[in-house]
Amino acid sequence: MFRDAGKGDDVLLPMTEHFRAWLGPRLRDGSYFGYVMVDEGVSVASIGLMLIDWPPHPLHPLQDKRGYVLNVFVEPEYRHRGLARELMRLADAEFAARGVGYAVLHATEKGRPLYQGLGWSGTAEMAKVLVGVPGGVAG
Repeated sequence: MFRDAGKGDDVLLPMTEHFRAWLGPRLRDGSYFGYVMVDEGVSVASIGLMLIDWPPHPLHPLQDKRGYVLNVFVEPEYRHRGLARELMRLADAEFAARGVGYAVLHATEKGRPLYQGLGWSGTAEMAKVLVGVPGGVAG
């Protein structure tokens, strides 16, 4: 997914090692969950989901969690078949089943039209990479 978005091995190789260490416990305890679509035993599309602690907010004044969509990817030869749209439908249903009515995601330029077409909109969120903090990478 990140390679498809233009990231190189200089970022992806060290990130992969840390992501695997991060992912294992979360898969086991269920705090990271999602869906994988398979064609003849091969993964062709997937989506990761999380519930993140967040204080009640004007956009969800009675809830202390937000849904978070991440790691949406469809293999290039399977694109434009509605798989990403179906994954997002499954995400909406999963969040609703877990009682969460507000969700966020960070879109790549390639993904933005899909998400906008499904009713997602931009927010006022801003970000900053803190200089001098180990592990932070700009860009």
